[in-house]
Amino acid sequence: MRILGLDLGEKNIGVAISDEFGWSAQGLTTLTGKSRAEFLKKISVIIAEYKAEQIVLGMPRNMDGSLGPRAESTLSFGEKLKARFNLPLTYWDERLSTVAAERPLLEANLSRKKRKKVIDKLAAVYILQGYLDSIKKE
Repeated sequence: MRILGLDLGEKNIGVAISDEFGWSAQGLTTLTGKSRAEFLKKISVIIAEYKAEQIVLGMPRNMDGSLGPRAESTLSFGEKLKARFNLPLTYWDERLSTVAAERPLLEANLSRKKRKKVIDKLAAVYILQGYLDSIKKE
């Protein structure tokens, strides 16, 4: 069963997919678009291509664990995902996922421009891998 991981940003969505066994997450792409409807169309193509059966959506919590304005937007988008695709949806705490994703890029001495192109996709990998690791322990 393949699981789709999403890192929802204000302008982009990082996308990752699990292997068929649910062991590892691989970065796919960073979606860009002007509207949520446009993002949903692009996600639809990915779900069909990879036959994803579940979605993990990064939940941007504040450092104290509370939900802020970005979390409200994420919950709203999650409802759209559930309505459109009728797949199980899990929200996954994404605190520090972007920081974790950026660290190896900085260590690799990538320019800001190059980091910007891959950071959302890599954050989606961290989100999905965190979820996959958690279900292995259960």
